[in-house]
Amino acid sequence: MPEGNQEDAIKEFEEFFMEKLGVTIKFADQCKTLPGMGGEGGRNDVFFYIADEDAMKFAIPRLQLGIRWWEDVLGNGHGKIYPQEILNKYPKTW
Repeated sequence: MPEGNQEDAIKEFEEFFMEKLGVTIKFADQCKTLPGMGGEGGRNDVFFYIADEDAMKFAIPRLQLGIRWWEDVLGNGHGKIYPQEILNKYPKTW
């Protein structure tokens, strides 16, 4: 997330996706990762929702930005790098 106050940073984050990819997203949360899956932990991961009508338009470009669907993260065992409160807050939905 960009530096500055939280509200401005969230607005800038959401505007980035509209300007660069033409998709509407909504910031949900962020957290520091735990050590595991070959990493040291401490990475700041951001969680956001994408508008249903933009999901297909977003599906391929997201790969260039290193963005993964939450269900893919969990399905590939990477949920182990997230604090339990994040796993409880965002359970696998399918």
